[in-house]
Amino acid sequence: MDRVFQIIAVCLAGLAGYFLWSRNADAAFAAAVLGSVSFLLSIRFQVKERNRIREEERVKAEPDQPLDSDQ
Repeated sequence: MDRVFQIIAVCLAGLAGYFLWSRNADAAFAAAVLGSVSFLLSIRFQVKERNRIREEERVKAEPDQPLDSDQ
């Protein structure tokens, strides 16, 4: 999913460049903002996946705890 957002971000950055070249500042701003949001979403998905992997590794590394600690 993160790769999809990165591709969209690159396409929107190119589109923003085209709009700047054609002197359409409003459309360039909108494309740049959407590209930035897409890039930040890709980073969010990467971090979320890393945290999930880290949590799985932490759970696997912990020794099994007894359910009843009174004994």
